[in-house]
Amino acid sequence: MVYTPRAVFKVRPVTRSSNAIAGHGSTILCCQFAPNDSGRMCTGAGDSTARIWDCNTHTPFKTLTGHTNWVLCVAYSPCGTMIATGSMDNTIRLWDAKSGAALGSALSGHSKWVSSLTWEPLHLVTPGNSPRLASGSKDGCVKVWDTTRRVCLLTLSGHTNSVSCVKWSGSNLIYSASHDKTIRAWDISAGGKCLQILKSHAHWVNHLAISTDHALRSGGFDHTGTTAKLSQAELIAKAKEQYQKVAVLNGSERERLVTASDDFTMYLWEPLKSSKPVCRMTGHQKLVNHVSFSPDGRYVVSSSFDNSIKLWDGIKGTFIGTFRGHVAPVYQTAWSPDSRLLVSCSKDTTLKVWDVRTRKLSVDLPGHADEVYAVDWSMDGKRVASGGKDKMVRIWSS
Repeated sequence: MVYTPRAVFKVRPVTRSSNAIAGHGSTILCCQFAPNDSGRMCTGAGDSTARIWDCNTHTPFKTLTGHTNWVLCVAYSPCGTMIATGSMDNTIRLWDAKSGAALGSALSGHSKWVSSLTWEPLHLVTPGNSPRLASGSKDGCVKVWDTTRRVCLLTLSGHTNSVSCVKWSGSNLIYSASHDKTIRAWDISAGGKCLQILKSHAHWVNHLAISTDHALRSGGFDHTGTTAKLSQAELIAKAKEQYQKVAVLNGSERERLVTASDDFTMYLWEPLKSSKPVCRMTGHQKLVNHVSFSPDGRYVVSSSFDNSIKLWDGIKGTFIGTFRGHVAPVYQTAWSPDSRLLVSCSKDTTLKVWDVRTRKLSVDLPGHADEVYAVDWSMDGKRVASGGKDKMVRIWSS
């Protein structure tokens, strides 16, 4: 008898564009909702600014200026108080999430573009401290920053080519995927020692995802919004509890990792156990651009330049089905917080919402005038935000 826990709440599929907001002067490259407030969202663009948007009133809230080149990545801290932005000007800047004020000067140290940012998970933070930040760069290094004192604590070097994606896992390892075809696991508690080098891919590694991504990103917050008033210590305890729900499998902590590459394949790993992949996931006809685990960790979804999206079993890595409908490369996907729905954005200017259970297209969302590069689903499931080449931020609701 196979049973799975029911989701605590149900997300309705988004069906319409409630607004298109102009403001950026160039292509929008990334967007992310705040973990503690789905009315706030941040985007980064090619006009060297990031912007915070108020999704309740559909107005720009604050323009974050300071970078001198394209903003490539934005990341909210899991406690919801800070935003980090990484740019092609080789620096990282920190901002107050509530007011949008700059927190001190830029964090500089990388010699090339900052390509990826990841925050320390909330349950690993000692009460009274700010979470640390890790950044991956085109110079092949990963740096760990103290966000209070604004200094670089560790530089993790070893990759021989640019780092495309970094993730800070709940077991205090930092995973970095690189164009040198390897993925490295760094142990932060042991001073940044390289624990494992995962080698199997035959080409650049584009993206990686951890099975606990959603729990780590939401920190101690949940869809009800009642946890927003807790103290830091209570939030940390809540974050630990939410992380354990997803991380523990059959009594032991098993964080799984999935990597996507230009060699058309993906691999599923359990890096805490072995440096050999659990399985090789093949089926895409072109490079795989983006992978993500569902919030409950049971599924993996991959988006590829062969215009398709594929669904996989998140524990065994077996193939489940393909979502077809896009007529151009698919850039990114985002899960609804209850793991039932999936939204994808593509070069064909549309977003599409898919039903995971029936594996059918739920809603087609046209509206953008050009390619859509970034999409995100808010933590309470009420909104989807997207941005792309037409410089417009679109907010979608049900």
